[in-house]
Amino acid sequence: MWLELQIFGFRALWSPYFFTFCLALGVIYYLVAGPYRHKFGGKEKPTIKQHILMYTALFLLYVVKGSPIDLLSHMMFTAHMIQMVVFLLIFPILVIKGLPLWIWEKALRNKTLGPIIRLLTKPIISLLLFNGLFSVYHIPVVFDFSKSAPAWHFVIHSILLIAAFIVFIPLLLPFKEINTMTPLLKVGYIFANGVLITPACVLIIFTKTPAYEAYLAGGAWLQALAICVPGDVLDGIEITLSGPEMFSPLSTINDQQFGGVIMKTLQEVVYLTLMVRVFFGWFREKSRDVDPVSVEVN
Repeated sequence: MWLELQIFGFRALWSPYFFTFCLALGVIYYLVAGPYRHKFGGKEKPTIKQHILMYTALFLLYVVKGSPIDLLSHMMFTAHMIQMVVFLLIFPILVIKGLPLWIWEKALRNKTLGPIIRLLTKPIISLLLFNGLFSVYHIPVVFDFSKSAPAWHFVIHSILLIAAFIVFIPLLLPFKEINTMTPLLKVGYIFANGVLITPACVLIIFTKTPAYEAYLAGGAWLQALAICVPGDVLDGIEITLSGPEMFSPLSTINDQQFGGVIMKTLQEVVYLTLMVRVFFGWFREKSRDVDPVSVEVN
């Protein structure tokens, strides 16, 4: 498979522009949260753990959005689902925990952004927003539309990423204004996320025919491929691109079903890890009798 992918060239495989973007984000994080934090009203600088979490997040972001995995996500539904797990379930968690609390505090105190965050992170709203958008996104007509043009692909994935941040903020930030759930409710919240995402996965796994035009030979697949392969490269390829199965060891339907299994399995691993974290966090809190940090929002 690797040799076959070489026909798409270095830019499509390794996306140097996106690498530069991720590198720039890392530099901005280091400067704003570190040496120049006082210019932004910052307090403590990030801990070593927070540095590790943030740079790991940026590394994973590049891996799933700038490396050959991104190219494969337009050829194999399995690769797409791996990309979604990292992009929507792992990356937001690492970023939330990697940012110093004073940055989140400033966001909550902002007269425009603060009320929006507090509204959208109400558990019922955040729960339905993320899982609803994720399910709608994987409706075939919506999914194929998102693959029809780079601009729409970017907009839709950005909305999904914002919803992913919203769903995890009530679990991971300690501010009383948004950390309103007891540990037991948090466990229920995590469990509900797993339940609500299940129907989309089940439909994908048990369907008997390929659901997405973007993974079938024809114009839809080439349009999807054009999202990450420069046009001049696609036009210059001498061999005939008959379809995504040229680059996949799986048939289209098996790839789709396996992708659904991968998504559901990895999602369960992430959510189970969060449940364990909530439990031990509750245990430590009871042991130390520490209350969540209070932020007075103007």
